[in-house]
Amino acid sequence: MPASRADLLRMRRLAHAIDGDREPDPAAVTRRLLAVQAQDFAAACWALALRTLTPSREAVLADLDAGRIVRSWPMRGTLHFVPPEDLRWMLAVTTERMLAGLTRRHRELELGAPDFSRARDLLTDALSGGRALGRADVMELWENAGIPTGGERGYHLLYYLAQTGLICWGPTHRTQQAVVLLDEWAPRSRARELAPDEAVAEYLRRYLQGHGPATLKDFVWWTKGTVAGARAAVAVLGDAIRTLDVDGVPYLVTAELAEEAAARPATRAERDAVRLLPAFDEYLLGYQDRAPVIDERDFERVVPGKNGVFSPIIVVNGRVAGTWRRSGDQVDARPFEATSPTRTAAVARAAASYARYAD
Repeated sequence: MPASRADLLRMRRLAHAIDGDREPDPAAVTRRLLAVQAQDFAAACWALALRTLTPSREAVLADLDAGRIVRSWPMRGTLHFVPPEDLRWMLAVTTERMLAGLTRRHRELELGAPDFSRARDLLTDALSGGRALGRADVMELWENAGIPTGGERGYHLLYYLAQTGLICWGPTHRTQQAVVLLDEWAPRSRARELAPDEAVAEYLRRYLQGHGPATLKDFVWWTKGTVAGARAAVAVLGDAIRTLDVDGVPYLVTAELAEEAAARPATRAERDAVRLLPAFDEYLLGYQDRAPVIDERDFERVVPGKNGVFSPIIVVNGRVAGTWRRSGDQVDARPFEATSPTRTAAVARAAASYARYAD
């Protein structure tokens, strides 16, 4: 069915819980989005908090410490926050392709099956019984046992053991998280079990639930999956998803989100709202094609030199309108264009919300 660019952006804001109903807690946000990019731990915590009714850093950390959210590498070789009950079936979809793509790099690092096996045994022994170790402690464990970790070897050992379902990042540890055994931290008895076709379809459904409307290419990029697998997922989901035509481009959306948007017309408060989203937020990063939310001429202001490091963003009416950063006790907002006094005041209110969270 035909839709405008404004319709697309509003549905995305509703899907992301940026506008409309917020989630009651950070764990619910993670279930809604399925995966929240989290290589920047502090930024990812704000990504979860801002989508809740009462943004609270303590609530995010409490959900991490209780095992209601875990962090791992479920796709694209990038750390994400994910629901513990979903991690295993996600890995079942992505692990084979991800590890196959690292074969050459493992050879360059002189990492082979004996290295991974020994590292697995050592870490299993060290973590068994509900214990947790920080990253530095894991590296020290391996080094002391004669397994070199320099030159990215340690990272790839951790990544492999997470990809194969042995470990995940669990409770908070100083300013980050500690490594735990996945089977102890998130027991299989609470995990969802899905057949291969069901798993890919669930991946697509959950992606659209928290990111839609999006194109099939967006989903394939997000998961690093295959076009064939994505098309099969569309067929499995059937009437649960719909297609929007926006400027001749087909976008997939869940029927539930389409109906919600139609039943709740946009309010003036939504149109005038200003959101301060963190670096690497899914609202910008969760798509291969980012043109709907940011102009090409502005993209390099968010990612200087296109070096892969994304700045925190100001979002107005669904579009990226500037960047921001915290400077001491203040928020330094950097809009792309001159703003009105009303918009400036809205930025200040958004900054105050972040300050309450961060302090």
